Amino acid sequence: MTEPEKLFHRIIEEIPNAIKGKMFGTISIKSSNGKTAAFFWKGNMVFKLDEKSQEEALKLDNAKIGSHLYAPEKPMKGWVSIPEKHSDKWTDFTIAAIKYVEKLRK
Repeated sequence: MTEPEKLFHRIIEEIPNAIKGKMFGTISIKSSNGKTAAFFWKGNMVFKLDEKSQEEALKLDNAKIGSHLYAPEKPMKGWVSIPEKHSDKWTDFTIAAIKYVEKLRK
């Protein structure tokens, strides 16, 4: 298991309302309502964020709107990919993503 994957698993364990799941065949973090908040993809974490958090995330070097990276045939709004070099921010963005998706309807 790579260091970024180990960190991903630690984040799941540390955040009380984070639930381990799967999305696109990879590990994900779901909120209590079953919505996916984040997932791990090719050494990056990809987060479902509100507009304010998206703007903050996209200021990070090499952070990108994620949909073209992993689902080019199905655009997905609000997803931002944050590379490993910003892994110190992954926990904060996971918390923001969980808070955001918990507000979404099932």
